[in-house]
Amino acid sequence: MPAAQPETLLAFDFGTRRIGVAVGNSLTGGARPLEVIEEPVVDRRFERIRRVLEDWAPQRLVVGRPTLEDGTPGPTTALAERFARQLHGRFGLPVEMVDERFSSLEAQSELGRNAVDDAQAAAIILRQYLDEHRHP
Repeated sequence: MPAAQPETLLAFDFGTRRIGVAVGNSLTGGARPLEVIEEPVVDRRFERIRRVLEDWAPQRLVVGRPTLEDGTPGPTTALAERFARQLHGRFGLPVEMVDERFSSLEAQSELGRNAVDDAQAAAIILRQYLDEHRHP
């Protein structure tokens, strides 16, 4: 069975006000923050995402699935799931969801409590995805 081809991936930490974006690669298993999209108008938000997709040409997208501490759906879970479906519908790329329970807390611990941590949280989400899908 041939080894899986390396992929470029983009990850999104969805929020109702901001969306963090990170880029990573399945070969290296690394991920880094790219940017924070702060665009309240949905069409302009997806236009910005389209430009990021054109710049990085990913083969797969990853979206953080926010849940409560016990893993049950929280107030923004359905919104993040809808965002993931919209990404797939608009851009035709495979979209995976990852439990992001502690990504924002980890990003705050790395950057400081008052930092805009959405892109860092997206990088943490992507590293988690890559760790979970690493092939021996």
